[in-house]
Amino acid sequence: MITVIGSINLDLIATVGRLPSPGETVPGTGFRSAPGGKGANQALAARRAGSDVRMVGAVGKDAFAGEALALLKEGGVDLSLVAETDAPTGTALILVGSDGENMIAVVPGANGEVAPAALAGLSLAAGEHVLLQHEIPLDTVSAALEAARAAGAVSILNTAPFRAEAAAFVAAADYLVANETEFDLYAKELALSGASREAKMEAYVGKTGRTVIVTLGGDGVVAASPGGTLSVPAMKITPVDTVGAGDTFCGYLGDGLARGLALEAAIRRASVAGSLACLKPGAQPSIPLDAEVAACL
Repeated sequence: MITVIGSINLDLIATVGRLPSPGETVPGTGFRSAPGGKGANQALAARRAGSDVRMVGAVGKDAFAGEALALLKEGGVDLSLVAETDAPTGTALILVGSDGENMIAVVPGANGEVAPAALAGLSLAAGEHVLLQHEIPLDTVSAALEAARAAGAVSILNTAPFRAEAAAFVAAADYLVANETEFDLYAKELALSGASREAKMEAYVGKTGRTVIVTLGGDGVVAASPGGTLSVPAMKITPVDTVGAGDTFCGYLGDGLARGLALEAAIRRASVAGSLACLKPGAQPSIPLDAEVAACL
């Protein structure tokens, strides 16, 4: 079982020839909406990877809620711990350029209502895997890490989006997953020493005894753990839309670790899944099925 505690959004996506500079208006070439939110994306990715998944989060009582939950429901994710609040369903406003790069503004809405009390009805089991991100209140993330540790569950914290105050608890996660920018920022917050990123990752492991995984986009993935360091190259692709690729990686990583795969094998499979997610538009609609990932591996 994988439990995902995190955000649920409806993504409002505009495609443009190129991303605008500050103060600039550019013409759009298309518009669509799709279910999103880092928590929901990771839940669906873990489910499509093959795990049983339950989601802890919140939506509003508005028209966006049903659409935001549609693919989770269709995919068989357990939504019994998703609350309905008076706040509006979270939204993400996304611009996607012709090169696949994006700009995103997130309005938390109901995600901001996922307080530590939301964990009251949650029973975690030893060996269960828990996925977390930073799009819900950080005191809830911290409380969930503590609950996972107390239950003997395995915690995986995706540090997106970067929030400096999270430096106080990120080391409580068994697995820390960050992109290169996020890790570099946390390295400063945590005063990690080292002349290179890899050296700072090793310093993190030495300081915490935990595993850190850093995604590098087209340059692949590097990881440091008490067992050593490793790197996995990226699949060579021409991206269509990179929205949701990191979440797909995290969901597949959680599934791989829950299956008992070795760290390198779990990362390799998750990296392929993240790359495949870049070949289709939208966050959740682009998440590949396990069979598609297996075919590429």
